Amino acid sequence: MKVLMLNGSPRPEGNTALALREMEQVFQSEGVETELVQVGGREIRGCVGCLGCVKLGRCVFDDLVNELAPKFEACDGLVAGSPVYYASANATLVALLTRLFYSTPFDKTMKVGACVVAARRGGLSATFDELNKFFTISGMPVASSQYWNSVHGRLPGEAAQDAEGMQTMRTLARNMTFLMKSIALGKEKYGLPQKEARQATNFIR
Repeated sequence: MKVLMLNGSPRPEGNTALALREMEQVFQSEGVETELVQVGGREIRGCVGCLGCVKLGRCVFDDLVNELAPKFEACDGLVAGSPVYYASANATLVALLTRLFYSTPFDKTMKVGACVVAARRGGLSATFDELNKFFTISGMPVASSQYWNSVHGRLPGEAAQDAEGMQTMRTLARNMTFLMKSIALGKEKYGLPQKEARQATNFIR
């Protein structure tokens, strides 16, 4: 089992990183390999809708997105972490996820997804919902916890005082581990769900 973890905060030692590391400790104790990648603060441009990836099988902009693509394909689970900016995720992380999900042609069905969000006070559930949409459009089961996957803190390290938030992170990691292992067993016995030929329709004829 392997989990790819993305820190969308520009603060490598901030509260988002604290939440991700709380999960990472549980993953490692459960025998799950992890790789934590710093995304926040990197220069990641947004998707321009050129469709070049359809021909190339990779994004035309050769940056961290293309570096992460094989890691994403090889992992069993993906965790995306972000601070909250105006009730939304960090723009750098959103740009990366948009291009990463769109430009990678491999099947993401039954890879497990989870997101964690950090804020001083509000906007957490809106950001949580925003990030989960990347998983649910891709056939990826979303791991849940005992509460929405969020921690509170303003200054770096303050989230450590959020006892419920830290417990939520640990529970999330345990549940995600169970889900990944259960899916692996199910794939061995039953294979992946049957897929129909994709039908894409427009709302305007």
